[in-house]
Amino acid sequence: MKKNIIFVVNPISGDLDKSDLIDAVSEFSAVNHFHLEVYETSGKNDIAAIQKLYKEYQPERIVVAGGDGTIKMVAEAMEENDIIIGILPAGSANGLSVDLNLPTTIEENLKVAFLHHYIEMDMICINGKKSIHLSDIGLNANLVKNYEESNMRGIWGYAMQAFTTLKESEEPFVATITANNETVEHVARMIVIANSQKYGTGVIINPNGAMNDGKFELVILKNLDLLLIGKIITGNMPIDSDDVVIISTDKATIKTDYAVNFQIDGEYCGSQSLLDIYILHKQMKIAIP
Repeated sequence: MKKNIIFVVNPISGDLDKSDLIDAVSEFSAVNHFHLEVYETSGKNDIAAIQKLYKEYQPERIVVAGGDGTIKMVAEAMEENDIIIGILPAGSANGLSVDLNLPTTIEENLKVAFLHHYIEMDMICINGKKSIHLSDIGLNANLVKNYEESNMRGIWGYAMQAFTTLKESEEPFVATITANNETVEHVARMIVIANSQKYGTGVIINPNGAMNDGKFELVILKNLDLLLIGKIITGNMPIDSDDVVIISTDKATIKTDYAVNFQIDGEYCGSQSLLDIYILHKQMKIAIP
């Protein structure tokens, strides 16, 4: 009897044509005797549609082709079900895939997504919304907002908007942070809420992060001059610098002196002046190499 697999495809993620990928997944499924049910997201009622497919087919796994936002959406749809999620990176910035050290070829990724073991991974709840990877307020969220409003996609779209964002960067904000039964105040350019270590570009922002330890980190970047940006981009995150503070905790609140742009897993979520954050321990099963 064939095992069922649901294949969730975001057709517009990363501005990439997914037809060859769908063909490769279909061929792999046939060779390995899986019954494949393909679902293409539309941005409307996707969670309900995926939940309906799950009830109908009771799949062995759900395999996702998309970026972090698509993976998060599937995880939210399946949070009441014990299901392994496989990932085929196909977004503009595949941060979770980079952190999981997924292979670079489709052939190797298919084996991991369909056949390999898994880890039980944490999620973070921020103002009632789920995050699987990296969220932040400040400079990078400004970049995400500019990227979403632009017409250029992919890595070059990010590069263009990075220049614009740095040129138009706003004044620092004052953040009052309560965590681990302490309240501290910092002037910051950016605060990262990190469930892992790296952005999709491979830049390490949270060197000691782990995705299944029951904690997240607040990475507070007080200053973002060209020297610090250069160190971060080249993989030399200065965790002992006066310009960087890292707080590890399982819950926190962040209050800012004015509303600051905020993003979750690459999706702009408006400007916020209060974030209520807590860990969701071992909320999802993700196939790993």
